Amino acid sequence: MATYKGIQGFTIQNLSADPSNPIEGQVWYNSTSNVWKVEELTTAGAWATGNNMNTGRSVLAGAGTQTEALGFGGYTTTQVGSTEEYDGNSWTSSNPLNTVRYGLAGCGTQTAGLAFGGDTPPITGATEEYDGTSWTSGNSLNTARFLLGGNGIQTAALAVGGYIPPADTGVTEEYNGTSWTNSNNLNTARRFPVSVGTQTAGLAFGGKAPSPTGATEEYDGNSWATSPGSLNTARGEFAGAGIQTAALAFGATPAITATEEYDGTSWASNPTGLNTGRGELAGAGTQASALAFGGNVGPKTQTEEWTGAGAAVTKTITVS
Repeated sequence: MATYKGIQGFTIQNLSADPSNPIEGQVWYNSTSNVWKVEELTTAGAWATGNNMNTGRSVLAGAGTQTEALGFGGYTTTQVGSTEEYDGNSWTSSNPLNTVRYGLAGCGTQTAGLAFGGDTPPITGATEEYDGTSWTSGNSLNTARFLLGGNGIQTAALAVGGYIPPADTGVTEEYNGTSWTNSNNLNTARRFPVSVGTQTAGLAFGGKAPSPTGATEEYDGNSWATSPGSLNTARGEFAGAGIQTAALAFGATPAITATEEYDGTSWASNPTGLNTGRGELAGAGTQASALAFGGNVGPKTQTEEWTGAGAAVTKTITVS
């Protein structure tokens, strides 16, 4: 009789906890939870509901990764400076922004975050740096604006587009950890653009100009070039994650769930959208492992985790 070891070349392990780095096809028995488990690859990306934020809000900013995210600022019934950290399971409140605002942008990591722009009111160019505990004020943007996009890290960030009533702007600025320097503008001026990537390899997509647009542009550290691929769903007031060659777009007003992936050339629609369609939300993470939180629907606390196609996941084996 053929055995599992004879077929696979190894035995099924009896473990008290799941292995930290399982390989595809590995099967084991978890003696603590008394279940059989297997490591397999996902065939399609999907969103899963996570634990809610402590402070529901919209038009907020996000930074970090799916398991180490940062959410800050936004609007409840008024503008807020609330800051929260996500550990992959739950949100914990931290010290608030010094300048309370909404419609701001953010980038960086959970322990080295950056917040800039927004509306207090009035519209501000205020910049703040987060060290994992508290925010410290830095030099302001050269052009105060809100509803802008941002990417990069705390010492090498990019501020993109935005709104200066009554007009949209394509203004682009680079931050070196101390001050902002003007660069070349976006080809399509817009508010609510999403920007991901780095200061030398950035991506800006979607937004309102002033109607929803799918326009996508790539930044090389000096200027913007229009990509041949536009979003399949033109949208504003949405969120995204990733890098210039592997980006993710999700959500939008009114209650749009659509999720799309960018490969450096074109956008492809994913068959699975957000569980709760909404706009004015924030995003963090990568194309393979993203986080969506907040927004303008319901209690505004919703959190969802994205697992992209081809990602390894641990599943429980059920029998009947």
